[in-house]
Amino acid sequence: MQDAQLIPTVNVEEAEFMVSNGALLVDVREQDEWDEERIANAKLMPLSDINTWYSNLPTHQNIVFYCHSGNRSGQVVAALVQQVGMTNVHNMAGGITAWTHSQRLTET
Repeated sequence: MQDAQLIPTVNVEEAEFMVSNGALLVDVREQDEWDEERIANAKLMPLSDINTWYSNLPTHQNIVFYCHSGNRSGQVVAALVQQVGMTNVHNMAGGITAWTHSQRLTET
């Protein structure tokens, strides 16, 4: 089990702010999930392919990872922090579910 204190986490509002200021938004869900719903301007990098893409991540740009609920993206961020030593990665709490709920709240 991952130590939650070692996983840099942001809420939806913080994630939106970071992305509007140049952070890369990365979806770690699978292609079928991406095809159903995605966040505009996000980049798909499925967790199942992490070994093929993690070494190409930018090191001087903030990166916000998300999945459906924040669990898989939390695993990705924990691994990148603990095993690779990255300090510019963040997990979006609640994932796309929280993002979508937040967007619906602000649109009404």
